[in-house]
Amino acid sequence: METFALSPARRASLERLIDYAGLFPPAKLAMEEASAQYERAKSGPAAFMLGRFIVRAEDLRDVRAAFAGREGVELSVIAAPAMFEVVARARQEHWAAIRSVEVPLGDYSIGGCAQQRRRARLEDLPIYVELSHVSPPMAALAEHGLRAKLRCGGVKPTAYPSAGEVAGFIAAACAANVPFKATAGLHHPVRHFNEAAGVTMHGFLNLLAAAARAPHLDPRELESIVASEDVRELAIGSEREAREARERFVAFGSCSFEEPLDDLRALGILAP
Repeated sequence: METFALSPARRASLERLIDYAGLFPPAKLAMEEASAQYERAKSGPAAFMLGRFIVRAEDLRDVRAAFAGREGVELSVIAAPAMFEVVARARQEHWAAIRSVEVPLGDYSIGGCAQQRRRARLEDLPIYVELSHVSPPMAALAEHGLRAKLRCGGVKPTAYPSAGEVAGFIAAACAANVPFKATAGLHHPVRHFNEAAGVTMHGFLNLLAAAARAPHLDPRELESIVASEDVRELAIGSEREAREARERFVAFGSCSFEEPLDDLRALGILAP
């Protein structure tokens, strides 16, 4: 089996960084195929990079059937606050380890989300609330012990926030000591223009480097890190710095596990 030679800093940067979202667009795989892809990734050479299997709360029964008899299944569940009781019941059944919840607020306030979490007795679970990247209310999340989620892309070019907006989100999260995760449009390590989509896509190494340096940079400098298309500018120098960055930037969701790996191989970051 292929193995990789990684420095302690690189391994700490990449460990459990990718939450697998094969059920979601653009891949939008059937449950059977998505669960099979996840199992293959768990036994592959880059298994150390694999985090949780992302699923909607409405699909938990289907996930249970797909993973029947398999061990070590870790989930991140997308659930509106009204679905927190469904998540709580699934936890009690002990067929998988639910590691986090990702929340589209809908009509709920941040305080209302926290109240529903208490009712469902989910206080011990990390809960990531998807926010507008323009005006992140990080103080409210910090007050209620909630985390943040940033959407970095979507079906339309207008769904992609600017480098300044992403930098502002990261700066606000780090200043408030609110851990965050990201989703959408982050299949590739480094920011680049995607001709097929007609949009400049963000890179997950950019977000990682920004999370590492946010406490030490002014807004303009941080934006330049988010906007950089030079992988050399995104290096993290030490294992300690990497671990501190990962406490801030916990993971990102990707509907492909192989695409990020292929790019990291091409860049020489995952070197045999």
